[in-house]
Amino acid sequence: MTTEMPLDNPRSHTATLAATPKGAAICRRIARRQLTTWGLNSTHTEPFYSALLIVAELAANATTHGRLPGRGFELHLSLTTSARRGTTLRIEISDPRGDRLPVRPAALVPSAQSGRGLTLIDALCDRWGTIPRHPNSKTVWAELDLTDAP
Repeated sequence: MTTEMPLDNPRSHTATLAATPKGAAICRRIARRQLTTWGLNSTHTEPFYSALLIVAELAANATTHGRLPGRGFELHLSLTTSARRGTTLRIEISDPRGDRLPVRPAALVPSAQSGRGLTLIDALCDRWGTIPRHPNSKTVWAELDLTDAP
């Protein structure tokens, strides 16, 4: 199941995907296509590749740790501009497991078998976190501040 919803705002894109490895792969392709459509691959190459890694990790987490049988996950990408931060790329992945929140990298045990991806996300983005989503779901988000192109 893959559903893409075109929105009135051309600087926003949402897709609903199956919580499977194939759904995660489709999520990565949708993100690459949308970020390329917005021109980030040529104007902001470092944030472009960082965003692709962040999407890959969050989609993998949604299909591994956030999966419930019969329920999918959602990708939401948006570009916003504010006087304070300039242009910001926001990546959101929502899944149905609001009871399973990601563990901040500082809380990881060195011998832990998982959780390294959040360390990568923490290093690549300017901000990230989680917000609850009704009912009993969560959204994990990451933001990258885009500097003016050279």
